[in-house]
Amino acid sequence: MEIKEIKTNKKNYLDLLLLADEQEDMIDRYLEKGRMFVLDDGGVKAECVVTDEGDDVLEIKNIATAPQSQGKGYGKKLIEFVAEYFKNDFCTLQVGTGDSPLTIPFYEKCGFKRHHSVKNFFTENYDHPIFEAGVQLVDMIYLQRKIVG
Repeated sequence: MEIKEIKTNKKNYLDLLLLADEQEDMIDRYLEKGRMFVLDDGGVKAECVVTDEGDDVLEIKNIATAPQSQGKGYGKKLIEFVAEYFKNDFCTLQVGTGDSPLTIPFYEKCGFKRHHSVKNFFTENYDHPIFEAGVQLVDMIYLQRKIVG
């Protein structure tokens, strides 16, 4: 298993990126300014894009695991890699997600705690309703964890 940074042709991973953020113009807002990492284990299994949000906060903007590879720990491995890789440069790792029964428990198991929310983020920023596990996503829920080295 290898995790490597992708510096060019990030759109080659669009299929994976769209699993976590289903509107391409929203991905375009952070993809080029973000740092992208892919986890390869006999083929690309997962990807993660992070951005510097200032005030020592690193934000996971996109993280996704290929459907056939989900539930095998690849997402958690990427989060742990990012936390370790950036621990001397940032104090906090943050992620924003919908209030979904699938994603919130995953991030909490990875050591994140709810921090704040942005009301109506999904309904105001996406051109169509977003559903996950039968729940319409409305507010963006931000979770944080400390990563200081």
